Amino acid sequence: MEIELIAATYPEDEKIVPEYFKKTSFLKESVLDHGDFHQRIKLPLIREILEKAVNENLADFIIYSNVDVGLYPDFYIRLAKLLDQGHDALIINRKRIEPLFTDVKDLDKIFQQDGKSHPGFDCFVFHRSIFSTMELGNISIGVPFIEISFSQNLFHLARSFKLIETDNYTFHIGMEIFKKRAPKEYFEYNKKEFRKLIKKLDPVLKSKNLPYSDRWLFSRLIKQGLHPCIPIKLALKLEWRRVFKKY
Repeated sequence: MEIELIAATYPEDEKIVPEYFKKTSFLKESVLDHGDFHQRIKLPLIREILEKAVNENLADFIIYSNVDVGLYPDFYIRLAKLLDQGHDALIINRKRIEPLFTDVKDLDKIFQQDGKSHPGFDCFVFHRSIFSTMELGNISIGVPFIEISFSQNLFHLARSFKLIETDNYTFHIGMEIFKKRAPKEYFEYNKKEFRKLIKKLDPVLKSKNLPYSDRWLFSRLIKQGLHPCIPIKLALKLEWRRVFKKY
């Protein structure tokens, strides 16, 4: 098993990339190329970042996670075992850890904390072959709707998807669930982009692909409706298809 760390940056950010990262060619686009904003923030597009990761290395699987997510020591070993079972896409939920220790020298103490689960998605693993079928539009990172866009793609495009909600794979120092919301204009921009891409994915959207779909009707709708990455309107629409159109 070989692991390669890849950094896709703008030219002005290259100097902060650690030496042990492989640098891709520079990012060319940002959210500013696709919308008009009063407050100009140069946010990268997830589509272009993943494009660099897929096209500029030979790895079978790509892992994308938020920058504030840490890994437990056996993360890659356990991940490899899951992929050996035939899964071509995974989403791994992090553990929230009390900020009692925040220094690298205290990692052993951090690993020993029990932590609590987190409802959102922030670590995505997928086989490189899936990327060519993904619909990510011009969704930017750092703003809500990136997680839901990424996850809906993996739910419906993977041949064998698995969600890992509770286990020690990844962690985040801090107990917060929701971060401070990005400026409203960026939030609205990403929301519109999400609506566009979900329309493009519509032909492959099926209720049986969503998490918790093996539960009985009322239970799965409650679970899905409470999840930030499964819009209840979408879940109900796909449930209607499941019952009346048999797919």
